Amino acid sequence: MEFKRSDRVADQLQREVADLIFRRVKDPRVAGVTITGVDLTEDLRLAKIYYCVMGAPADDARQNAAEGMNKARGFIRRQLGKRLRLRYLPQIEFHYDMSFDYGDKMERLLKELGEHE
Repeated sequence: MEFKRSDRVADQLQREVADLIFRRVKDPRVAGVTITGVDLTEDLRLAKIYYCVMGAPADDARQNAAEGMNKARGFIRRQLGKRLRLRYLPQIEFHYDMSFDYGDKMERLLKELGEHE
């Protein structure tokens, strides 16, 4: 099975962005953020970076994390330019990953069903 270059670059982007958020971004709003995936276009020009907030699934925590991620976007992109050897550095967009909230909801529903039996 062959991997496309965009898949390999997306994996590298995910590792680098996660490291930057964990070690270099000082904004307390992104403290509980985990990078869950990166979708990169075939031409390597746009990277959609998906994240979730561990701990509190409250809407205000998600909103704060989104603001913190968008505020740190320029810093993250500059640091990626220093770390990666790419001709063109992709534009980055941050998107909240709803799959963890959906999984948590399903788990709670299954627990409720188990309690009613």
